[in-house]
Amino acid sequence: MRKVELLAPAGDLERLKIAFTYGADAVYLGGEIFGMRSAAKNFSKEDMIEGVKFAHERGKQVFVTINIIPRSNEFEQLKDYLLELNEIGVDAVIVSDPGVFATVKEIIPNMEIHISTQASTTNSGGANFWYNHGAKRVVMARELSFKEIKELRDNTPEDMDIEAFIHGAMCMSYSGKCVISNYTTGRDANRGSCAQSCRWKYTLMEENSPGEYESVIEGIDSSFFFNSKDLCMIEYIPEIFESGITSLKIEGRMKTAYYVATTVRAYRMAIDTYYADPENWKFNPMWLDELKKGSHRDYSTGFFFDRPDANSHNYKSASYIRNYDFIGIVRANKDESGLVTVEQRNKMNVGDKIEVIGPFKETMFTSIEEMYNEDGDPIESAPHARQIVKLKLGIDVEKDYILRKPIININTI
Repeated sequence: MRKVELLAPAGDLERLKIAFTYGADAVYLGGEIFGMRSAAKNFSKEDMIEGVKFAHERGKQVFVTINIIPRSNEFEQLKDYLLELNEIGVDAVIVSDPGVFATVKEIIPNMEIHISTQASTTNSGGANFWYNHGAKRVVMARELSFKEIKELRDNTPEDMDIEAFIHGAMCMSYSGKCVISNYTTGRDANRGSCAQSCRWKYTLMEENSPGEYESVIEGIDSSFFFNSKDLCMIEYIPEIFESGITSLKIEGRMKTAYYVATTVRAYRMAIDTYYADPENWKFNPMWLDELKKGSHRDYSTGFFFDRPDANSHNYKSASYIRNYDFIGIVRANKDESGLVTVEQRNKMNVGDKIEVIGPFKETMFTSIEEMYNEDGDPIESAPHARQIVKLKLGIDVEKDYILRKPIININTI
């Protein structure tokens, strides 16, 4: 069976390592320039070198975004940056601008090129254009259905990769072409500074006569009418394979290491289960439950089955749903005293009932039996950010396992 690639976001070096540890085949990331996520930490040259080394030692790949639309005066800097990426050994660059594409071919002709979703490729003619000019992969516009992707796949070369977003935040506008942020705040979405103006609360009114206004949209309690739900396709792994998609892309370079771990882990389990027995693959609700234990909005299937309708938006709130706290990550295995070293991420206390997740493992349930500070003194809680503690958990855990606990809503007690 043809293998599909599970492609994860990496906002920094820690998230890159977590993505690979939890089952990603490749990551995409941005350097300090030319990427569309300026608010992410992104990668210095030194971090990128370490990240690429970490990936290649495990047979994994690293793709770097150069998907802004640059100004003419930026091209000299681009040339130097491309030479640097080539020296580091990244596996591909992701571009959307034809001028950037041509510069990559000129400066580092052997570099693999992926065409960004920002290029809005919606048909086989466009995909073939990029392939015939030297692109290895085309990332689909998010506005395509399974049927349209299959038609495109049937009319493009077999060795051209097709990548598509299958999970994460959706943009209310056509493949990221929104200019509301530019207009309302002066922050350019194509420069990675989108203010997410589509998540704001609006009132849409119509003037019937001078000074008299009526609401245009009836039957909506609130006015988050641009606020799209998140994309989630974990229930449709067979359809993804049948469509001809070769790379399954998770959105979220701004998201936490916990988000990366939970999302990659869930899709890895779903994909591997399909590989094991395609004919009898059955969706496991536990995978979706796992995705819901990360910070998320309500889910939808985007454009994959039809044009989105009112059910693809949340008109009442733009807030994330958060039911669990990421409280710590294991930094060292159990010592001779039976204690594991944990880096705190949110407050934890002795006696907390917690869940522990690890790569390729079922979720484990336990409680924090004992806790000690770095000096070995017993403590009752770890309230300080990034505090290093030692825990007795009563179960076997390993480095990079993640600890979480449910958020207790006092209104339900």
